[in-house]
Amino acid sequence: MEYYYSILQHLLSRVENEVVEFKAAKNNFDIDDLGKYFSALSNEANLRERDFGWLIFGVDNKTHEVVGTNFKDGDVALNRLKQDMAQHTTDNLIFRDIVPLMIDSKRVLLFQIPATPRNIVMHWKGIAYSRDGESLKPINQTKRDEIRYQSPIPDWTAQLVPNATTNDLDELAVATAKVMYKKVHASNISGEEVDAWSLEEFLSHSNMMRDGQLTRAAILLLGKPIALDKIHPTVAQITWTLQDEEEIVDDYEHFSIPFLLTVDKVLSKIRNKTMRELPGGTLFPDTMKQYDDYTIREALNNAIAHQDYTLRQRIVFVESPGKLYYGNGGDFMPGSIEKVLENKGPQLHYRNECLCKGMVHFNMIDTVGRGIKKIYTLQRDRFFPMPDYDIDKENRMVGVTIYGKMIDEKYSAILKNKDKLSLKECIWLDAIQKHRPVTKEAIDHLRERKLIEGKGSNLSISLGVARMTRQVAHYTKNKGLAFEALKKLILQLAHNAGEDGFKRVDAFEALEQTLPSGKTNKAKQDYLGRILSKMAENGLLRIEGRKWYITGEGEKEFRA
Repeated sequence: MEYYYSILQHLLSRVENEVVEFKAAKNNFDIDDLGKYFSALSNEANLRERDFGWLIFGVDNKTHEVVGTNFKDGDVALNRLKQDMAQHTTDNLIFRDIVPLMIDSKRVLLFQIPATPRNIVMHWKGIAYSRDGESLKPINQTKRDEIRYQSPIPDWTAQLVPNATTNDLDELAVATAKVMYKKVHASNISGEEVDAWSLEEFLSHSNMMRDGQLTRAAILLLGKPIALDKIHPTVAQITWTLQDEEEIVDDYEHFSIPFLLTVDKVLSKIRNKTMRELPGGTLFPDTMKQYDDYTIREALNNAIAHQDYTLRQRIVFVESPGKLYYGNGGDFMPGSIEKVLENKGPQLHYRNECLCKGMVHFNMIDTVGRGIKKIYTLQRDRFFPMPDYDIDKENRMVGVTIYGKMIDEKYSAILKNKDKLSLKECIWLDAIQKHRPVTKEAIDHLRERKLIEGKGSNLSISLGVARMTRQVAHYTKNKGLAFEALKKLILQLAHNAGEDGFKRVDAFEALEQTLPSGKTNKAKQDYLGRILSKMAENGLLRIEGRKWYITGEGEKEFRA
């Protein structure tokens, strides 16, 4: 907070200019005017090569006297302001931060407004604004063109590495790349033709070589670890970390290039457990992996593809109980997740164009803009929470969290039984279950569909809908499921496990929510143990060591 106090003191000592604006706004301020100032200051910051501009409420614009403001007092009101304004700005960009400060017992609000991204003009409700002295006006054509036709940032990954040769490439990585290349291009080129190419021809066709020299992308995807010296001081490393429930590190490992092979090594570290019960509940549990293979691979490949390698940061991959986190350095080029999900085609610009093309050739990613949307869709289809994207513009970091467990069973139940929910509705409901702010539009829509209840900050997924969809709603939680129902669940579990068998802990994990409530875990485990023993006495199960297996009699009863 001291940082912002020093910023305010610095700004108060200066006159207003195109990237700084003071407003008294003692009791209120028109939201439409606020949006116009956002557009104007964002555009002016871009033109003057500033990272951001400042709009300050609670300060007289003539005398710079601190007068205080009551505008949107409280965190809830300010968060709602961000959500509502984002609906009307280009790429849904919004304030980098809104900071309330107290000066002599008077409240001052600092709005930190990010410069519009390169080549993008910032609009408010479809109109772009700029400063003209103390006035706001629609941006003139000269300024508009100056922003739109800025020279693109050079592609770092496309730069040639003069002192690198094909001896710096990993032979297994090159061989794997050829296999993947033939798979991707099977419809328009024969495998025999690819095999007939020289190594240099193959590298040229796959954008790894230009004018007889290797690109930096070639070192990242195919290079031997020692070849990193050729692109020093770049950090090309993925760090996997395993954390427990309290975020204490249990294990970690660093992985280097070639990234084409490294991805499989990193993903092999994941403890992708087999789940015995689907989210949303089911009377006869099925099995599936905690994380979808496409999702965990796509998220890591995206981090590699979009990392800003000039920042010299590692890609981080953190595995915690029930969730995975991926983080890479750099700005989020599309601007917002909403834009990615709504766009019907690929994004227009990529930070690492050469690297992305190589990854497409080697079947690591595609560039038709479907990867992130597919991750959201797969999570919805598995009844799991939506991914969380954390776009930290100030620190230039992009993170994504993938969930492998339920947060709110009502959310999972609705996804399972409401087959006409759109992806946008699922994302809104996901925000509700995570107690995050949503727009008024979203609240009105979900309330109209009777999917949520409550008011203000106490919104929740409708319990009425959840009751209609829960599979075991007609059983009492106090008594637990009747023995016959539990027996069926256990037989399903044993059938699914097959020759691998299951441990008592597997059964407890699958059936915990259906066992009598109001008891300790120890009491529940003892209760389950008595049921397993009784089933063994009846010839339905057998136990070998610490594992339980279904018998022939058990299979007959299961299929009956």
